[in-house]
Amino acid sequence: MLPWAAELARAAYLPMTRSDLHRFLTGTAVGLAHAAAAEPPDVEECRRLGVSLVDADLVAADVLPATVRALGHHLVGLARSAGAERPGDAVPAVQAAVVDGYLTRIRARILDEQEMMRQAEIRARRQTESALRSSDARFRAIFANAGIGIGIADMEGQIVEANASFATMLGYGLGEFRRLRVTDFVYPDDTAGMWDMYQEIIAGKRDTAHVEKRYRHRDGGVVWTNLTASLIRDAAGAPVYTVAMVEDITTRRELQERLRRQALHDPLTLLPNRTLFQDRLSAAFARPGSRVGICYLDLDRFKAVNDRLGHDVGDALLIAVAARLDECVSTRGHLVARMGGDEFVVLVEDPPEGEMAALADTVLAVLTPPVDVDEHSLSVSASVGVVECAVDEMTPAEALKAADVTLYWAKSEGRDQWAGFDPERNARDMTRYALSANLLPGLERDEFQVEYQPIVGLADGRPRGVEALVRWAHPTLGWLSPDQFIGLAEETGSIVPLGRRVLVESCERAAEWNLAHPGADLYMSVNLAVRQAHDPDLVADVARVLEKTGLPPRLLQLEITESALLGPAGRPVEAIKALADMGIRIAVDDFGTGYSNLGYLPRLPLHTLKLAGVFVEGLRNSTTGADPIVASLIALAHALGLGVTAEGVETPAQAERLRAGGCDSAQGWLYARAAPWDEIVTLLDGRRLPPA
Repeated sequence: MLPWAAELARAAYLPMTRSDLHRFLTGTAVGLAHAAAAEPPDVEECRRLGVSLVDADLVAADVLPATVRALGHHLVGLARSAGAERPGDAVPAVQAAVVDGYLTRIRARILDEQEMMRQAEIRARRQTESALRSSDARFRAIFANAGIGIGIADMEGQIVEANASFATMLGYGLGEFRRLRVTDFVYPDDTAGMWDMYQEIIAGKRDTAHVEKRYRHRDGGVVWTNLTASLIRDAAGAPVYTVAMVEDITTRRELQERLRRQALHDPLTLLPNRTLFQDRLSAAFARPGSRVGICYLDLDRFKAVNDRLGHDVGDALLIAVAARLDECVSTRGHLVARMGGDEFVVLVEDPPEGEMAALADTVLAVLTPPVDVDEHSLSVSASVGVVECAVDEMTPAEALKAADVTLYWAKSEGRDQWAGFDPERNARDMTRYALSANLLPGLERDEFQVEYQPIVGLADGRPRGVEALVRWAHPTLGWLSPDQFIGLAEETGSIVPLGRRVLVESCERAAEWNLAHPGADLYMSVNLAVRQAHDPDLVADVARVLEKTGLPPRLLQLEITESALLGPAGRPVEAIKALADMGIRIAVDDFGTGYSNLGYLPRLPLHTLKLAGVFVEGLRNSTTGADPIVASLIALAHALGLGVTAEGVETPAQAERLRAGGCDSAQGWLYARAAPWDEIVTLLDGRRLPPA
């Protein structure tokens, strides 16, 4: 049967391995041979063997013809080998039985498969219909009961379907809502680009869009929503419906707005705060070619209200002031904000000419009437700094800083007034700040130098003493005189180490010179600043310096202003008395320009009065007689047992009038300018200073 198996293998695909097929076909052939050799042939067995071919899945198109041919050829040979008398007589019957069994089985099989397919189709259709019904039920339940609004509209904007949530959200009944069009409840001022997006959906250019959108409520109010719009297409892909899913976010939006307002407004006064002001200021500076004006104001003496009447009264005062400012500023179209504490600021965009001055005057005027808080009637005033500039001249931060600086100019000049920004004054202030920041570093770098100016007896022209004057050799600003940095040194506290250095050097010079000139008794006069006079270590420092340098205390003169001599309660500073007790000469510098409280002169441990240069200047042009005021001051000093030294003597006429008035000594350009010690020594060695 191998040729049969080989033919079947060539004829069609067979669902068996070659060995399985060989065993199956061999067994089938033997069975057919026995059935055919029987008398009569066993037709039922042949039919059964035909059925087995189908059951073995040998159902390809060429299987049956190949089998019939194989039976016709090979069964005869098998019958002969078995000794049959008529080997070919049974072949047709066997073939017919095999074909009948094969066809009957395959027909039944086909019918069974068709029935199975029909049943499967019925089940699938039923399952699909059930799934569709279930899906539709779920969709209807979701659609009807969803917490968000859902609406379906046709391409003309007519609402086709909507749920109750959508209708209720906008204040409509469901039946009424379904009769509306999309345009019936849209908000007239929608977000820019929203309708362009909707038109793109209708045109089929986009399938979905998400946007935050306002709807108009039936009562005229506004409903804020998150809207997701989607496009529904038909089977051909053409747009047929739009679906809108709408979430009401009005409450959340209102909360966000409240939070945003709280973040941008002062909780006490409800005015815009610093953050909002700076945002508006930056926006104003972002417009090329525009101008910006700023009024920065600070209430005068507000701290006293808080300290004496309490913070509740202070807060009520701030609320009242804010209301007045808002009323007068908002009518002019400007923004007023509270910057913090008792500071307010007004922003003016593109101010007309004269607007800033008029606004500052208005602000001061509206604050003038007293503010009634509980039983208190509080007088209010403010200091105002005004800045106006083009946006390309400053940055927002620079403009605000300039306004703040100008505010303190106004406050320092008397309060209850306004001041305009002055770039030159600001530059000077910046220079002062730079100097104050470099005082201590300059001291460490040894940038300060001491110059000396002789003090000459008017009677004989002989030097009586030398005044030490400090100068600053600034690396960038050049040679600076004391009036340019001594005040800063006092403010920063640098005057204490600076004064100590000047004292040490000048005492060393004086001790060295007096040692070389026995009996000359040339004293060294050193200026003592107010802060030094109140330094608790002053007496000990001076004592250490005198001990270290060997200068006798009587040859040291400390020049102190009247304000430094008297303490806060008008009492002499204890340190000055202690220094005088050591034998140190105490001189009142610039006498006549300070307190000039003559009643305290007898109580002060003084040695000399130094007449201020303003008195000496008045003697410049006259050549006869003494000035009555100068003569009176000299006579007073002498009556108290004090010597008198005149400062700033520049002409022989001044020297002569001072001598005639009884003045003891003088110093100034007439005799010598302040100079380094080596140059002054040359003059001192001459022991007489002829008029320059």
